[in-house]
Amino acid sequence: MIIMGIDPGTARVGWSIISSLKGSCTPRSYGLVSTEQTETLESRLSEIYDAVQTLCRTHKPDVVSVEDLYFSTNVKTAIAVAQARGAILTAVAKLGIPVFSYSPLVIKRTVTGSGKADKKQVTDMVVRLLKLPGPPKPDDTADALAIALTHAYTVRFEGGKNTYD
Repeated sequence: MIIMGIDPGTARVGWSIISSLKGSCTPRSYGLVSTEQTETLESRLSEIYDAVQTLCRTHKPDVVSVEDLYFSTNVKTAIAVAQARGAILTAVAKLGIPVFSYSPLVIKRTVTGSGKADKKQVTDMVVRLLKLPGPPKPDDTADALAIALTHAYTVRFEGGKNTYD
């Protein structure tokens, strides 16, 4: 199974592609979609939509896993991230790829064993689990890898038999 993980944002969208086969996960590609703060929100959302469609057409994932919106104290930021997440979900839906969403707590717990893990702990486990030479930069790419791993492990442990293997 080819899994795309996406960490949504308006300035930076982390993305990753991993393959999960017979219990083993391997990184294939990962990176960042960046938009300029000086651009209008509409332009940034359009760029994100186009980039996600291009990534999906290039890497042909079987599924896409996306982080759920985390709402803290900054409502303005939460709304902008929700709009970016909407652009991402629409881009993926238009291509007919199934989407799975995971909360930050579930992602942390799945990758590290603790829902209270910090970013460094998540990144360290991503490096260890995927046997990367070092931490992916920036954090958004490490988060995208963690999101993809979460789906791989969820399918493996909760779904019983992975129909994509």
